[in-house]
Amino acid sequence: MRRARRILAATATLAVASTTLTGCFEEPSPHDAVRDFLVGWQSGDYDLAAGRADGDRAVVRKALSDTKLELDAASFRFKIKSLSMTGEEAKADFHAEVDLGENNPLWEYEGMLPLHLVDGYWKVRWSPSVLHPQLKEGQRFAVDIEPKARKPIVDRTDEPLQSTTVFYSAGVYPAKIGNKAEEVAAKLSEYTGYAQDRLLSRIRSSPPDKFVPLVTFGRSRYQSMKAKLDTIEGIETQQQDQRVNPEPPRQIVGSVSALTPDLEQRLGGPEKAGDSVGRTGLQQAYQDYLTGSTQTKVITLDLKTGKQVALLKEWPGRQNVPVKTTIDRQVQAAAEQAAADTGTSALVAVQRDTGQILAVGAKGDMNQEKHALAGKFPAGTAFSIVAADALIKRKVSPKQRLACPEERTVGGAKFQQAGQSTGVTTSASFQENFAKGCVTALASLARRVSAADLTASAKAFGVGQSWRLPLKSFSGSLPTLSSDADKAKAIAGENVEVSPLGMALVAAAVASGTWHPPVLITDPKSPDPTAEAVQLPQPAPVPLDPEVRTALTSMMRAGAAGMSAGTGKDRVYGVKATVDNQYTWFVGWRGEVAVAVLAKNYDAAAEAGAFFAALQNSP
Repeated sequence: MRRARRILAATATLAVASTTLTGCFEEPSPHDAVRDFLVGWQSGDYDLAAGRADGDRAVVRKALSDTKLELDAASFRFKIKSLSMTGEEAKADFHAEVDLGENNPLWEYEGMLPLHLVDGYWKVRWSPSVLHPQLKEGQRFAVDIEPKARKPIVDRTDEPLQSTTVFYSAGVYPAKIGNKAEEVAAKLSEYTGYAQDRLLSRIRSSPPDKFVPLVTFGRSRYQSMKAKLDTIEGIETQQQDQRVNPEPPRQIVGSVSALTPDLEQRLGGPEKAGDSVGRTGLQQAYQDYLTGSTQTKVITLDLKTGKQVALLKEWPGRQNVPVKTTIDRQVQAAAEQAAADTGTSALVAVQRDTGQILAVGAKGDMNQEKHALAGKFPAGTAFSIVAADALIKRKVSPKQRLACPEERTVGGAKFQQAGQSTGVTTSASFQENFAKGCVTALASLARRVSAADLTASAKAFGVGQSWRLPLKSFSGSLPTLSSDADKAKAIAGENVEVSPLGMALVAAAVASGTWHPPVLITDPKSPDPTAEAVQLPQPAPVPLDPEVRTALTSMMRAGAAGMSAGTGKDRVYGVKATVDNQYTWFVGWRGEVAVAVLAKNYDAAAEAGAFFAALQNSP
């Protein structure tokens, strides 16, 4: 599609080119010959161009047609710079732009058309140098490419997060197949679905003694195609070992496949046969960095020997680079181990002082990107961490006594505390109700805080913030709070949606004293190599009020009671919540690692405990 757009764009300029060339000079002059030759060459009307040259018409037509194939060019464009005459001789200087296709740079060079009068008509004096000043008899163009092996996605210690897998590239040595290039391209196209003209162009544009990868297969696809490939005379297969098999967190790292016909047409980028293409996760997001762009040379070859004669132009290509993540293998292994016994769950662990994502886990119906990072789930009383920030700022003491009845109505909204005995309204402190997630007690505080207070605290903890990650993510949402009922629902987390990632950052904010936006990639800075300078900045870190943090730390210590003993790094802090009698949350931290766990029909606190235990026992 990209190639087609280029050709259409080139064709659209022909009318302009013709008008320009026609209007530049007064008759009589050689301008008609110059115009027809260049317009015919540019548009592919080689008969028109050949009619304006003094060489054998068939020879000129073939030379112009071969030039397009030898360069595998998407389009040619020409601009006349000057035309001069001396008697029956003339010279036209022109500027050429050749689009080499496949996202290669534009090849620009200066050319010259010598003309003379033949029987009263101006003709281009034909020789190969008409095509390029350095092209001589017995020579042809070629494009020499050097593809670069895919770079890995690495963890925070620069170790690859992929193991090696094998791809199979079917291709040819052009010198070995001789004049059978069309036959080889036709059969390979029939068996694989790749466009025949593209395969043929790649063969004819390449140096004859160099292996030209035409089609790449994964292992299973290659095994199914091998018998057919073996019937094509001249086709050879080379194995390529590439680090593309994802290791945990697999869905974050992403999958890679060999280039397929539909992908080649859709991408229209630097990818060629022999390349691998990121399909999901970071492999897809950072495709252009991981593959870079191919080193390309335009050269001339001796037709007899096939050896290079001259280097006309060289582009080193954009260097491909590894993508460095913040993933910690030990933390990730602990997440995988903790999730092993669950049915459906998602876990995100972050470094408390930086917001860097250390591990992402998912099990069952959960996906590491779609649910752990980007899922939209009801927060339940796990959101009481954020609500407590607003309440404590409004002088609600953690020691204040609150009743926890089975049911309560606030502003017309009804709340029910699951498991509470009918008629029991035991009074406990705000901290104790926070720790056990008493919905009716927490909702009763709605009149103690304004909508603006709750909204400000939510923003300070990152809810609804426009942070920047290369993968899909969700920072949370809080609706407009226009009544006491709305505020009560927000305090109870009933009208708030969050993701495990967002809640892990909430825990990290209390643990460190500052909310930080999430970080998954430390280098490069942007998935788009062309857009680094225009990336929107990340939200700024937001420090917590020191008094509020002290109070919240004590409240979350109570919320994680029974999960660990000891002090300092051995102590677990957190809050537990149940939502709709189906999902459970644990949001908290231990030492330098903050975590949010969302589990379905399973105790999220138990999974968090297993995670911290596995992490403590890791090397």
